[in-house]
Amino acid sequence: MKLELVVIPVADVDRAKAFYVDVLGFAGDVDVQPMPGVRVVQVTAPGSACSLGFGSGLPVYDGIAAPLRNLHLVVADLDAVREELLRRGVEVGAISDVGGGVRYAGFSDPDGNGLLLQEMAWRRGDAF
Repeated sequence: MKLELVVIPVADVDRAKAFYVDVLGFAGDVDVQPMPGVRVVQVTAPGSACSLGFGSGLPVYDGIAAPLRNLHLVVADLDAVREELLRRGVEVGAISDVGGGVRYAGFSDPDGNGLLLQEMAWRRGDAF
């Protein structure tokens, strides 16, 4: 089994796509309207095998408890990624060192879905 898609709740599909693609730098993999009133969007973080999905007009988008929390975005250099997102206007929280070489910094998307940048000291270079 492979986890390939996590569906997230959004109120405005265009706003969510702009945030993930234009601000965070995710790839805009899918944006289709397979029938009137239905829109399906999928975006993927660089280097990730799992995408985020959102859209409108299908029951899968209506049954999600909003907002989601603690979606982890693993990064090789937390300081650099946090600084870049701050430059792009994302309100990223302070870095929290939880020990064992693990550090986090959190932020939310425009719909309040919580994301955590996670750095693990042993996942750098070829190990990342």
